[in-house]
Amino acid sequence: MDLTKLLAYDYTLPDSQIAQFPLSDRSASRLLCLDKTSGYIRHTIFREIENFFRAGDILVINTSKVFPARLFAYKENGTKIETLLLHPTTENTWLCMVSPGKRLKKSQWITFSDRLKGFVSLPDDNGFREVRFEYEGDFFQELCTIGHIPLPPYIKRNDENQDKETYQTVYAKELGSAAAPTAGLHFTTEVLSALKAKGVKIVEVVLHVGVGTFLPVKTECILEHRMHKEHCFIDPSVAEVLNAAKLAGQRIIAVGTTSVRTLESFWNEELGMLNSGNKWTDIFIHPGKKLNVVNALITNFHLPQSTLIMLVCAIAGYNQTMHAYKVAVDEGYRFFSYGDAMFIADSIEEVDDK
Repeated sequence: MDLTKLLAYDYTLPDSQIAQFPLSDRSASRLLCLDKTSGYIRHTIFREIENFFRAGDILVINTSKVFPARLFAYKENGTKIETLLLHPTTENTWLCMVSPGKRLKKSQWITFSDRLKGFVSLPDDNGFREVRFEYEGDFFQELCTIGHIPLPPYIKRNDENQDKETYQTVYAKELGSAAAPTAGLHFTTEVLSALKAKGVKIVEVVLHVGVGTFLPVKTECILEHRMHKEHCFIDPSVAEVLNAAKLAGQRIIAVGTTSVRTLESFWNEELGMLNSGNKWTDIFIHPGKKLNVVNALITNFHLPQSTLIMLVCAIAGYNQTMHAYKVAVDEGYRFFSYGDAMFIADSIEEVDDK
């Protein structure tokens, strides 16, 4: 199998297994545990994940918070326009996805509300536009009033009030994502407390999820794919904890592909340690790429042929990953953002530190 070919990362999934709603109890999601060394698979539920942790493990979470980035506006002639805010480019100006684009053939003003309007540019080479906003009052407060949670396109329904809570991790606090870091959706305060009580140290990083989440890989050879940049940062105190953990041989367990990409983006190969700071990253992790920081991963099940499943293959191994996905399909797991979870580690033996 040529792992540089896009079709290598394809699999068949019935539409009925694409989760359209979250479970009422976040931690009741199913959990597929994959031993990346042996390929052994074990099935449990997410709230039991503490059984596979040991004292001294470091859990890395992405505390980015989703904002209501999906807005509806109207042209002067009454034509409805949908806008998805991705990230700011300058003060009051944002990179956006706008549809239907064919109805915006020239730069023009559109109206979102009585307090918010925007001047939309022509599309760039990738089809994205810049929108320069003019507003009264607080910009983000107005977004929270008129905006919608940007549910992914495979969720075939309109967003509901409950999505403002359920499409958000319980630890989210750094406003800036256009989509949730979904692996974290399974955690409850009770699960986090149980991990802390077991001696697991939880540290925070931030990667604001942006356009890369929405764009498919279009090149037959994945090496020709270029990721769009997303903003991430690591505090010096967090880098210090993680560097000490690596020296001590402690496991670093990332929650989600966004945490993995953040950690690996700040790895300093020359010094053999993790830097701190903030940057825009376009790191693309796929089989053949060396991972320097992360030992284990908690993640959701991802779209076929996506950069996310490629990242999982880089951590767990291609054959093990694709086999685990087949098992998950056969066992009726729920897929994608509101779906079930995976735990990938060198060992998935239950640990009793009591």
